[in-house]
Amino acid sequence: QVQLVESGGGLVQAGGSLRLSCAASGRTSRTVTMGWFRQAPGKEREFVAAISWIGGTTNYKSSVKGRFTISRDNAKGTAYLQMNSLKQEDTAVYYCAARSGTAAVTTSTDYNYWGQGTQVTVSS
Repeated sequence: QVQLVESGGGLVQAGGSLRLSCAASGRTSRTVTMGWFRQAPGKEREFVAAISWIGGTTNYKSSVKGRFTISRDNAKGTAYLQMNSLKQEDTAVYYCAARSGTAAVTTSTDYNYWGQGTQVTVSS
């Protein structure tokens, strides 16, 4: 099995920055692609960003391009989401996800493993 543990969430003012981390353990050979999703109250879970271990291919939700950066440290089995210029609409629970496929896809059902989520709150 695979375990994913997120950290780094918190409360930040609009315009500020946060960095989320997602540490994978267990059968990490199944975490070829790692992604971040988020879910705001009353809304469906949505794709934010993904990165493939193979070639470092990335994919982003259009509204976070230029503000968020996904990266990974293969040696540590950890993915990161650097979030800059945060807006109130970025407030949500952020979930780390992983899949064994190589494509940095955007559909949540394509991901096999999920973390417990970390809250990000952006105040005005």
